[in-house]
Amino acid sequence: MMNLTGRIALVTGGSRGIGAATCVMLGALGAHVLVHYRSHGGDADALVAQISASGGTAAAIPADLSQPGGAESLITQALEQAGHIDILVNNAGEYTDSPLIDMSDDTWQHTLDLNLTAVFRCIRGALPSMRAQSWGRIINVSSQAAWAGSINHAHYAASKAGLQGLTYSLAKEEGRHGITVNIVSPGRIVTDMLADHIPSREHEWRAQTPLRRLGQPEEVAGAIAFLASDLSSYMTGSTLHVNGGVLMS
Repeated sequence: MMNLTGRIALVTGGSRGIGAATCVMLGALGAHVLVHYRSHGGDADALVAQISASGGTAAAIPADLSQPGGAESLITQALEQAGHIDILVNNAGEYTDSPLIDMSDDTWQHTLDLNLTAVFRCIRGALPSMRAQSWGRIINVSSQAAWAGSINHAHYAASKAGLQGLTYSLAKEEGRHGITVNIVSPGRIVTDMLADHIPSREHEWRAQTPLRRLGQPEEVAGAIAFLASDLSSYMTGSTLHVNGGVLMS
């Protein structure tokens, strides 16, 4: 039931971190993986080669999701290459530091454009393909910041919290079409996104975490793969927290 052979999976922000681990795992389960990237084309190509060397199939697709038309371009390219989309993993996102009192309108808007509006546009573009086959999996990658807040990251937390309302509403709209919509909410995961903060805060973060360690991208990818598979066929509008116990719900 974890066999994804014949499925087409599009992973945004797929060239590094959680996205890359997700691409590798979905490819190992048999899916044809479309690896989206914005600026790390070399990483995306290397990932495609890695998946292919392991017996899977994959292709890389460039698009800047923060720009008008970026999400539409990505979906158009994906459909041209693969014909349809079965699994959409909305993982691309940006995490910048700014106290709200000093935050510019541009910083706020850019974060919402990439972390929330681009997700809406990717889903809107992929839905007709999923509806046509009465099957689809949409997995939105959120963050524990959406539930707990985060100092100097109100824009990031707000954008990720917006995914909750989007996900719950869409789950109600699309269930009748055989499409499930769920959230994976990572905690502190060892990725480039947190790299600058780990040296100064790792001890504090470990102490706050019942499992007393930071997470690995593959541990988040496992939750995403589960929601992409038939093992989760009666789950929609759900959230899987992958955070070592920092946040429990």
